[in-house]
Amino acid sequence: MNWLWLVSYFFGGAFAANAVPHLVCGSTGRPFQTPFAKPSGQGLSSATVNVVWGFFNAVVAFLLVIRVGVFDPRATTHSLVFGLGALLISLFSARHFGQFHGGNTPSRP
Repeated sequence: MNWLWLVSYFFGGAFAANAVPHLVCGSTGRPFQTPFAKPSGQGLSSATVNVVWGFFNAVVAFLLVIRVGVFDPRATTHSLVFGLGALLISLFSARHFGQFHGGNTPSRP
């Protein structure tokens, strides 16, 4: 197995996970942060921009996972590396965007 394939699967997982919030927010008509907002990553972009950005992320994820190497979802290493990429970008996003949406404040019983 080529180790560059694993790097590709890692970033494929990250792009796949990043596509989800943008596609969900965009397709439900809600604005959300994108790199194109002012200020970048903090301001809100329109729902349309989020759909396009989410779709772009999904295409990149597809290319990195399906078109590079021979991804086998039953191969533990392939799935773990893909999942690790998805987990790490999701944790980063939760911490970063939580400050704008109240997600980093502890809940009270």
